[in-house]
Amino acid sequence: MKNFGMTGVAGYIAPRHLQAIKDTGHRLIAAMDPHDSVGIIDRYFSTTSFFTEFERFDRHLEKLRRTSQEEKIDYLTICSPNHLHDAHIRLALRLGANAICEKPLVLNPWNLDALQELERDSEGRVYTILQLRVHPSLIELKNKLQQQKQKKHDVELSYITSRGPWYKYSWKGDEHKSGGIATNIGIHFFDLLMWYFGGTERVEVHYSSYDKMSGYIELESANVKWFLSIDRNDLPEEAIKNSKTTFRSIKINDKEVEFTEGFTDLHTKVYSETLEGRGFGIETARPSVELVHKIRNEKITLKPALIHPFAKKILGIK
Repeated sequence: MKNFGMTGVAGYIAPRHLQAIKDTGHRLIAAMDPHDSVGIIDRYFSTTSFFTEFERFDRHLEKLRRTSQEEKIDYLTICSPNHLHDAHIRLALRLGANAICEKPLVLNPWNLDALQELERDSEGRVYTILQLRVHPSLIELKNKLQQQKQKKHDVELSYITSRGPWYKYSWKGDEHKSGGIATNIGIHFFDLLMWYFGGTERVEVHYSSYDKMSGYIELESANVKWFLSIDRNDLPEEAIKNSKTTFRSIKINDKEVEFTEGFTDLHTKVYSETLEGRGFGIETARPSVELVHKIRNEKITLKPALIHPFAKKILGIK
């Protein structure tokens, strides 16, 4: 049985990590969040030490490392806001523990270089959550694509996940903390597409605001039009009629990729792989971190032939 610590335990994504730790047969020794609405911990673990101050959490874990082989943590799960990931990964490595960090691993590519240096000098390793890579339907599709001889595929990615006004006023609406829409909600899909179609050759951004972005990416074997949004008004009429708050679609050569089901236990699958030594490390995360950083800093260009249909509607382009 391995011992876990966790930062950001009051956050939206934390329950999936709590479930994964429990499902894989391990225990949560200590957790930290500046917000104290964390009663959900009791659903999974009844003896977890909880801290609202990072410094006291750090001191507690360091004390366990020095005084108790049975209680010191082996893994630090990181569910904190994106701009804190780098610092919390460093804490894990300083403790000689492994880090399992939510996406994005870091906001800037150069942070990865520094973490690799620290990783080399530490007993711990750095892993991230790229759960779409363990989705059965998407693995099957990758195998099919590898058997095809087509040089360039045409891909259309659409992801709309409704969020209320709170989003703008939280850390997620602050690009300096979240990295913006492409980083916060798009990085999994960009990683998936590069896993399928290879590295980035060209990047364009056609629309950018705090609640939606759209652009074009040329990959080694695919041309990708993409649209990301948290605005409910962007949902297709069919989704609204069916009271859906999320719409996700990937079309490859005009054929819809079916992956609407099978999302409930993906974090547990990633944890199982990681605990078996097959986790997604720094180099695996690097291409998507580099891509979203480039998107974040790219100037707006408008080439109608390359613009996603949803973005054309917003821009008034027929």
